[in-house]
Amino acid sequence: EVSYSQSTGQKEQLSRCLQRGIRRVQDLCKVLQLPTVFEETAVSYFQRALQHPSFHLVSLEKKELLGGCCVFVTCRQRNWPLTMGTICSLLYAKQELFASVYLSLQKELGLSVPALSLGDLVKTHLNSFRLFQHAADIPAPFVEDKEKMIARTMQVVELASETWLVTGRHPVPIVTAAAFLSWQSLQPAARLTCTFARFCKLAGVDLPPPAHLRLKELLEILLRMASQLAWLRVFNMDKKTVVKHIGDLLQHRIFLLKNAFCLEDGEEQHTAAPSEGSPGSPPAAGGAAQEEGCPSDGKRQRDGGPRPLLPPCLINPRKRLRTAAPSASDSAITGDEPISDSEIEQYLRGPEEIRAFRKAKAWL
Repeated sequence: EVSYSQSTGQKEQLSRCLQRGIRRVQDLCKVLQLPTVFEETAVSYFQRALQHPSFHLVSLEKKELLGGCCVFVTCRQRNWPLTMGTICSLLYAKQELFASVYLSLQKELGLSVPALSLGDLVKTHLNSFRLFQHAADIPAPFVEDKEKMIARTMQVVELASETWLVTGRHPVPIVTAAAFLSWQSLQPAARLTCTFARFCKLAGVDLPPPAHLRLKELLEILLRMASQLAWLRVFNMDKKTVVKHIGDLLQHRIFLLKNAFCLEDGEEQHTAAPSEGSPGSPPAAGGAAQEEGCPSDGKRQRDGGPRPLLPPCLINPRKRLRTAAPSASDSAITGDEPISDSEIEQYLRGPEEIRAFRKAKAWL
């Protein structure tokens, strides 16, 4: 018999953990109907990950998620529109744990993963909706053409991107809110009474917690745009009725955004106008220019005029906790305060001071 240390390893069998993981990766690829090339790449990533020392001592739950992470990385690298939520729902996994394993895999194996484009994400997310085919639990007026809804949702998402609603945020709640508005606007007479929660239930998708906030922000943008459209000023627009005119608002999107919001370029032109004049011109000219252009922040809030197009984090900043002012007893010197290193160094003798001290001591 030949010992294992002296063998060539040609007849070495795969471990049970590796065999189960490979089967799990292959089954996941078959469920997602991925090409054979994707399956081979995901299996190779999984084998590399299990051979890496960083994944030897991880829990069994993380090892089971490792196969899903390999499939997710493969799809992202091939520009295949797949979301992390889809993988987590198939694996019955928590997104936080899946994200931690995914980041570890990307770091340890040195994998470069491109970001998923928002347009591909819209198509992928809407493909999972159940509103495109007639069913017993879906009323007939609620069924919509798939291509029309994707096209309208793409336009609403582009509007959200242009108004800072997408930057630095999770895209799925925004896409879900945009899909709801698009679905309502295509047949508003029969769908305005449907709530956001019921829409998600009929579509068979989860309702993310921030989706209600994204819906509110989108409706505020649409109301500001509607106030600049001539034939809509005679109506009393609210968050219900503005949905009927989303098609018109999206058609004139660029013009309405310029009029609804005070752009920074206009402010710069008006503030630069007084400086271009003669040095002896009175300062009242600058005030008149500012009054003709964008008003000040306080005047905007009072008159309801156009505000700058800023990200929501600047319009509604989070409240910061105020630190309590130190009391007189805390600021009093007791002698027990810690001594800094720089202050201690002042009391220590350097080499030159030690030599000088020894010479002075010898003289004495």
